[in-house]
Amino acid sequence: MYPSDANIVGIYEHPTRKADGISLAQLHADVAKGAVEDAGLSLSDVDGYFCGADAPGIGAMTMAQYMGLDLRYTDSTETGGSSYIGHVHHAALAIAAGKCDVALITCADNQVASRKFIGLGGVDWRGAPEQPFEDGYYFGPAALYGMVAQRHMHEFGTTAEQMAWVKVAASHHAQHNPNALLRDVVTVEDVISSPIVASPLHRLDCCVMSDGGGAVVLARPEIAKNLKRPNVRLRGAGEAVKHNAGGKIDLSYSAGRESSRSAFAEAGVTPADIRYASLYDSFTITVIMQLEDLGFCEKGEGGRFVADGNLISGVGKLPFNTDGGGLCNNHPGNRGGITKLLEAVRQLRGEAHPAVQVPDCSLAVAHGTGGSLAGYHGSATAILERV
Repeated sequence: MYPSDANIVGIYEHPTRKADGISLAQLHADVAKGAVEDAGLSLSDVDGYFCGADAPGIGAMTMAQYMGLDLRYTDSTETGGSSYIGHVHHAALAIAAGKCDVALITCADNQVASRKFIGLGGVDWRGAPEQPFEDGYYFGPAALYGMVAQRHMHEFGTTAEQMAWVKVAASHHAQHNPNALLRDVVTVEDVISSPIVASPLHRLDCCVMSDGGGAVVLARPEIAKNLKRPNVRLRGAGEAVKHNAGGKIDLSYSAGRESSRSAFAEAGVTPADIRYASLYDSFTITVIMQLEDLGFCEKGEGGRFVADGNLISGVGKLPFNTDGGGLCNNHPGNRGGITKLLEAVRQLRGEAHPAVQVPDCSLAVAHGTGGSLAGYHGSATAILERV
């Protein structure tokens, strides 16, 4: 099985949240350098490179030239925020097939500093078949996720207070992260008294927008075992796409239902075995949906599952996003998948902040969503294990 043929050996997160004076290419290069150095390698060791549409120019080709990479394999798969968890999957497959020995994955953006339209970094929607039908009725991400939240409330009785607990948990973790955009601990009352953005979502139900980025390095086990960093093995992975089904879309579930099913089956473990969860948190409802779809609770029980601090490290039974996540820490280019990988690896290495480190964290899940839960989207799930 391929997972035994690839270890995550290096990670790096850019400390900036507003990249004034830093080009997009430089951000990618900065995080790449940081990750290979964390692994005890150099850019000259990289022979596989993976990126999404956030990479400038012609993606992998442009960045290979900019960083001087001598590559045998490239992959520019684009599935929005889930791209980078999918890239870990693809990199592991490439390493197992002998296509590369050391794989580098980068994500970065500078939309905030450059004052560009804050959309999905690097994606040009012109020519998308739905655009002529939707351009006259523009609705942003908050409106789309507000529809999902409304449906969840209608179907399952989920409350605004329950959704608020997701933000509360994230804020408890972010207070320990010096780079987090929002470090103040908030209460349920703080969340539900913040202004409505798209009913029923309040401002504090929404993620931050930031610059920065991160990178991950995977290597063949023969290389990984000779490095001084703790190794993290990809034990199982899965990807899936859900679309509008010709207008007959069911908003009660996401593509994560299928991607996680594949990942857990391949890993040979169950959600009950997971010690830590990195979950995409573009909005509070996103986390509730993923907890259900990944099997941590039954469908419709997500609101009750997150209530009363159940996601807070050291308090609840399933610590999540202990760096503060997209809700409080960062969300470079509106792409949260890379940061989910980074904190999962920190937890498995025992390198998370001591206040939020999960004791004996041996098995974690990193899950990403790209696109919109109210429309077509992709999901990627990775089960990671401490070696």
